Amino acid sequence: MANAYPIEEHRFDVVVVGAGGAGLRATFGMAAAGLNTACITKVFPTLSHTVAAQGGMSAALGNMGEDDWRWHMYDTVKGSDWLGDQDAIEYMCREAIPAVIELEHYGVPFSRLENGRIYQRPFGGMTTHFGEGTAQRTCAAADRTGHAILHTLYQQSLKHDANFFVEYFALDLIFDDEGACRGVLAWKLDDGTLHLFRAHQVVLATGGYGRAYFSCTSAHTCTGDGTGMVLRAGLPCEDMEFIQFHPTGIYGAGCLITEGCRGEGGYLTNANGERFMERYAPNAKDLASRDVVSRSMTIEIREGRGVGKEKDHIFLHLEHLGAGVIQERLPGIAESAKIFAGVDVTREPIPVLPTVHYNMGGIPTNYHGQARRARNGDANDLVPGLMSIGEAASVSVHGANRLGSNSLLDIVVFGRAAAEHCAKTMQPAAPHPRLGADALERCLTRFDRLRHANGKEPTAAVRLRMQKVMQSYATVFRTGETLREGIVKLREVRQSFKDIRVSDRSLIWNTDLLETLELDNLLVNALVSIEGAANRTESRGAHAREDYPNRDDNNWLKHTLVWLDDKDNIRFDYRPVHLFTSGEADPVPLKARVY
Repeated sequence: MANAYPIEEHRFDVVVVGAGGAGLRATFGMAAAGLNTACITKVFPTLSHTVAAQGGMSAALGNMGEDDWRWHMYDTVKGSDWLGDQDAIEYMCREAIPAVIELEHYGVPFSRLENGRIYQRPFGGMTTHFGEGTAQRTCAAADRTGHAILHTLYQQSLKHDANFFVEYFALDLIFDDEGACRGVLAWKLDDGTLHLFRAHQVVLATGGYGRAYFSCTSAHTCTGDGTGMVLRAGLPCEDMEFIQFHPTGIYGAGCLITEGCRGEGGYLTNANGERFMERYAPNAKDLASRDVVSRSMTIEIREGRGVGKEKDHIFLHLEHLGAGVIQERLPGIAESAKIFAGVDVTREPIPVLPTVHYNMGGIPTNYHGQARRARNGDANDLVPGLMSIGEAASVSVHGANRLGSNSLLDIVVFGRAAAEHCAKTMQPAAPHPRLGADALERCLTRFDRLRHANGKEPTAAVRLRMQKVMQSYATVFRTGETLREGIVKLREVRQSFKDIRVSDRSLIWNTDLLETLELDNLLVNALVSIEGAANRTESRGAHAREDYPNRDDNNWLKHTLVWLDDKDNIRFDYRPVHLFTSGEADPVPLKARVY
């Protein structure tokens, strides 16, 4: 098979797969440390999905009032519904402050106060004094914070002479006979050639798998490529049942309306004009955590208080803020609402609906970014040569539910941590060990099989069926019955993938083949996600089981590890949640999670 595809080989110290915020922060940090670094990406770096992040990045700077990173840590543990690892959360919240200051010095154009300090807005679940007050902790660049961060990190990467391979699609990880990751095989889309990138560390920063759902805020590129590669390699993923629905996607379009709108004073109403969040979260109200707000909206719609002709969505009001505030702090939201909903936000509310937004689960790592093999739940069993950061990874700092503005923080802090770890532990220009003769065989066989697939099923039709199954059966509220029905239907979809048809046999800009490879990744992500949801018989964070409505710490205070073999058989194991810290902060004790 290798002879059928001439392969060009490249040798680097580090290869980063993905050029979003996490990938670029790692790329430039490693290049700045003197490591020969390559970043391969299937889209131009500034088109990566981080560019769509709107509201901001959390850090306890205290620019808008008193704050403390320990309060931020408390909020994050509570937001995670105690499934987050507290040592990792401690690290992230402590390092948030220098990470933001670094970004400021690199050139991120944060919005400013009159005294010149970074402007910070309130976000859901962010408090002071361990839950007593409201924190203004989210550092914002108007409502285009991800755009500002992504462009700055790309410029810094170019400044430090990182090597970019743009419009290359990563096919699979390459391992040696001892199980160490030695590189990644990629397909160059514009000329059809295959490229083997040899590296002493491969860093997966490929984002989430939101496009497994019919309605999501994710870009069409968010197809779970990293988690797909890891599952095919016989390695586990972690906590894949936890999928966040953002409360405010534009009705009918899915386009994100940032939580920053509610941070600036926006509020939700039902068909009666009632600000209903006061009933569900008397203290936090519209700034409760995302899972709480999404479930509250869903209940209002279920009970007949939705708005519109079909009574199937909710209104988000900004008009009372005034045109000046909207233009200064939420200009992109005004533009998106006009384009996707035909709404003038200075005069009328935005129709919104909970929409798939973020994957809390992913490739299990420690807070250096090193991937865990996690055999038999052993969290110290690391995969040599493999790292992961960003939404593709599960550190786990988000646990069962991510707080808004902790995602931009996550990608920057752990991209930085991965770079620092490699700088400390790697010797530049070390020789690469030889690979076995059949190291590429599995990957090339799969690629060739899909390239020449000549069945009856168009890729788009199979993808749509998968998305509708996930949207209908693995949604905001779940039951064992609906999840089991969804598993049967999803496995039927997976079976139909074996009869896929790729009509174009060429290798140059073959979008049909590209979408088929992405669909293969999405399907394995969807399978382990819905099976994990059926397996976890409790409600915790974003995972809400109506047949098991309570959190069950006696049986389920643990991370799910899931393996998928080449016959789509699934195996589960578990590892304990880290309820300890390094000692710079006190662990947050278990208690009921109310807002």
